[in-house]
Amino acid sequence: MRVLVTGGAGYIGSHTCIELLNSGYDIVVMDNYSNSSPEVLKIVEKLTGKTFPAYECDMLDYNGFEKIFNENQIDAVIHFAGLKAVGESVEKPLEYYNNNLVGTINLLKLMKKHEVYKLVFSSSATVYGMNNKAPFKEDMPLSTTNPYGTTKLMIENILRDLCFADKNFKVALLRYFNPIGAHQSGLIGENPNGIPNNLMPYIMKVAIGKLECLSVYGNDYPTPDGTGVRDYIHVCDLATGHIKALEKLPHIDGAEAYNLGTGKGSSVLDVVKAFEKASGKKVNYKIAPRRAGDIATCFADVSRAKNELNWEAKYTLDDMCRDNWNFIKNQG
Repeated sequence: MRVLVTGGAGYIGSHTCIELLNSGYDIVVMDNYSNSSPEVLKIVEKLTGKTFPAYECDMLDYNGFEKIFNENQIDAVIHFAGLKAVGESVEKPLEYYNNNLVGTINLLKLMKKHEVYKLVFSSSATVYGMNNKAPFKEDMPLSTTNPYGTTKLMIENILRDLCFADKNFKVALLRYFNPIGAHQSGLIGENPNGIPNNLMPYIMKVAIGKLECLSVYGNDYPTPDGTGVRDYIHVCDLATGHIKALEKLPHIDGAEAYNLGTGKGSSVLDVVKAFEKASGKKVNYKIAPRRAGDIATCFADVSRAKNELNWEAKYTLDDMCRDNWNFIKNQG
């Protein structure tokens, strides 16, 4: 089976490419490298001993996108590509709606035209909004608090409508919680340009002295230590979830949502302490005011993924921090 991986050079995409190749799939990668590097794909080839075609292409470039379908026999798509920074989405909503929605519609038009009906979509726990109580279950009411999350929810709705209109389509909607960690080789991981948007890359940059101090937003939440609680999942566990979803697609009727998380919550300070333990480095932090739109506690009910995909997370928070530290040390 040949799988098109959009955004395949990104953090989650690159780890999933490794898992796909090691599981015997052929892949074709598409990425515009706006938040990634083609060098990552060379590392994927090195780690797996396998080569694959890679296209530098933007989802908004319909003709460039179609070239990939014309030149390769695609059997299924894993769709990661998209803008993904929550804060930036609030500042640049039109850019996010245009990129994420129009880009995905281009993909779906091409899939339909070329009779490619299997899709695994990279969704997000942000679709659960602020009004549900953890653990979050797939059948809860959905809402969003920022344009990034809204694009994910809108795409889920587009995919449900498409599956209703065309019974050939089979779609897995994977709602990620908080991916951290890195490949055990220490050669690939999350290393964004500039000031990171996510907790773990920020912690890492403070630990190695590239940033002065971590801001912890709020210490007065109704949680064990007052800081926000999230469901952190190792990126390699997440990658395995995509393989399980691909295997499930022939047996899915329409579009089905699955949470990918550990089912356990860890606070911001839990993560700081675990990283200090793994690295032996002190992570300076200061308490800052709460951020608008942040909820106290967010973790997954993972029973559907366990029962229907035969998947569950294996790595602990200590494992995630160890692998992150191993990766950042290798960056020099």
